[in-house]
Amino acid sequence: MARGDRPALSPDATANPTGREAVAAVWRIESARIVGALARYTSDFALAEDLAQEALAEALVTWPREGVPRNPAGWLLTVGRRRAIDAFRRRSALDQRYAALAHDLGEGGVASGNAPGDPARDAADVLWDPDQIDDDVLALMFIACHPLLSREAQVALTLRVVGGLTSDEIAKAFLIPTATVQARITRAKKTLGAARVPFAVPAAAERAERLGSVLSVVYLIFTEGSSASSGSDLIRFDLAREAQRLARVLTRLVPDEPEAFGLLALLELTAARFPARTGPDGEPVLLEHQDRRRWDRAAIRRGRAALARAERLGRGLGAYGLQAAIAECHAVAASVDETNWERIVLRYEALGRLAPSPVVDLNRAVAVCMARGPAAALPIVDELAAAQALPNSHLLPSVRGELLTRLGRIDQARAELRLALELCGNERERAVLQRKLADLG
Repeated sequence: MARGDRPALSPDATANPTGREAVAAVWRIESARIVGALARYTSDFALAEDLAQEALAEALVTWPREGVPRNPAGWLLTVGRRRAIDAFRRRSALDQRYAALAHDLGEGGVASGNAPGDPARDAADVLWDPDQIDDDVLALMFIACHPLLSREAQVALTLRVVGGLTSDEIAKAFLIPTATVQARITRAKKTLGAARVPFAVPAAAERAERLGSVLSVVYLIFTEGSSASSGSDLIRFDLAREAQRLARVLTRLVPDEPEAFGLLALLELTAARFPARTGPDGEPVLLEHQDRRRWDRAAIRRGRAALARAERLGRGLGAYGLQAAIAECHAVAASVDETNWERIVLRYEALGRLAPSPVVDLNRAVAVCMARGPAAALPIVDELAAAQALPNSHLLPSVRGELLTRLGRIDQARAELRLALELCGNERERAVLQRKLADLG
């Protein structure tokens, strides 16, 4: 490749040791828009994701050797578009899509993957119609959460195409083999392709119907990040932060949806407690022992602002908004004793009517214990146990063990805590349960 055919490089590009880091940073920020733009150009979501990955692979080889381009996202998009042309050429599909792409790139760009050699144009390269950027990312989010896909596939595809995570990163986050993640993504793309799902923002009615899936996937990602189901870390910060980023993107893309702001508020207010949730060696610190001075006040302000926005948008708070309102009660309280537990109980009751689940009932029992004592809370937990709710979770026996301990029923409390210990997969939480058992003698 001739020097003049390569993308223009930054002045300090020679022997740039940070090329791979730059690729990772640009990809994390720009991948969704790059994939979205390529999908709009090719009208093929699966092809667009493959093209973007090929551009990423080329950048990983080229940037460390030749330097970071002045317009890194433009470089990736241009290479992706060149690969699209190559794909159309291989398919002998020299139709209007190929002609349009070739015209946009110019003769030199078709050969090299670079934009035409016009420095002014290179410096001010317009990668896509600015009015289309949000629509592209929004379309990606709704396609990744298409109802044809399983929840596991939705999570994997969302993290790949919208979050910009690699298969290895997704696998590490959920403690599953990389091959499993790759298989899920491959099957998901084949499913969408076979169903001829168009690359487009769904119509208003369909968008409203599918928004719940989009929100729940982001929530699921954050939940796994904030309370890891297994492994040696209580919190997976990268995963939780990625969910927060996706929630912020979503509020920009659907600014009139109160539940999008309710979800963002919940994530911000929950993450605000992260700095105080673990001790120096990573061990969990329970709420009553947390140093609230370490809570992230900026995150609390952002969360409360998002919750206020959700309330202003009307239609009442949804499930995420109610959970955010509960988190706000904790955020504004000076201590556990000064927390308005009765208000939290009322909000859990409302949440139970709106989105009933054993987890909501279990959390309500904890709030009832704090507001009215363990004797008032135990019947709620006993009812869940009798119904065999949450059979494979350590949460129910853990809460029941705590209530029985407070009631002085030590032998029963030990049995519950032992059961919780058997079911718990997270090493840090297991350590907490073991300490509670040891304290019972």
